[in-house]
Amino acid sequence: MGDEDRVPSRLRESGSAIDAFVEAARRAPAPPPSGRGRLIFALDATMSRQPTWDMAQALQSRMFDAAARLGGLDVQLIYFRGLNECRATGFVSGGAGLAELMNRISVAGGATQMRRVLAHARDEARRARVGVLVFIGDAMEERIDPLLATAGELALTGVKAFMFQEGGDPLARRAFQEIARLTGGAYETFDAGAAGRLEALLKAAAVYAAGGRAALAAQAERDGGARALLAQLREA
Repeated sequence: MGDEDRVPSRLRESGSAIDAFVEAARRAPAPPPSGRGRLIFALDATMSRQPTWDMAQALQSRMFDAAARLGGLDVQLIYFRGLNECRATGFVSGGAGLAELMNRISVAGGATQMRRVLAHARDEARRARVGVLVFIGDAMEERIDPLLATAGELALTGVKAFMFQEGGDPLARRAFQEIARLTGGAYETFDAGAAGRLEALLKAAAVYAAGGRAALAAQAERDGGARALLAQLREA
């Protein structure tokens, strides 16, 4: 059975309501060109994520380094694991703070909880401006219609989702691509051995959250990860 056969038809044919969300997301303003940006960094912490979790721990501080010259970046960590555990930290303003938070967390078996992540990001953005949601994961085990409905609500707050997928699961790929499309964000893949690629993608996301499209365009002149994200944002 091919990949297309495994993908539910409702995901392939999103319908007019989804298209309306896309148009609303396109009209949403980009993050401000200066001042402190806010980014939500979301991770699948189920057992299959151990290699990526360790990699993200090693690379997360570089997001701050890339954003520091643009006025800084406040980051919130949200993760899910187990049967019904989905937790978020407060926003922190330095790489050391986020590293300390991540070091307290270990992976555990469980199913994906993407809808809870999207709903949390939506609620945070309704309280105060959030520029970017970054998500790293490899699977999607939820009903697609409620997931995309929540992604649409997130899009209406102006948050752009940057969805980074490890591996090649076709259901996760289609879901992540749709979430990125709905929010006017971007989707990219990497594998567990591609630390350099993930680092470039995380830096690019941080630069966008802190400085907006102009900052990402400047970063793209010397950074392949930024070029990959910028190409998709131009289409959004």
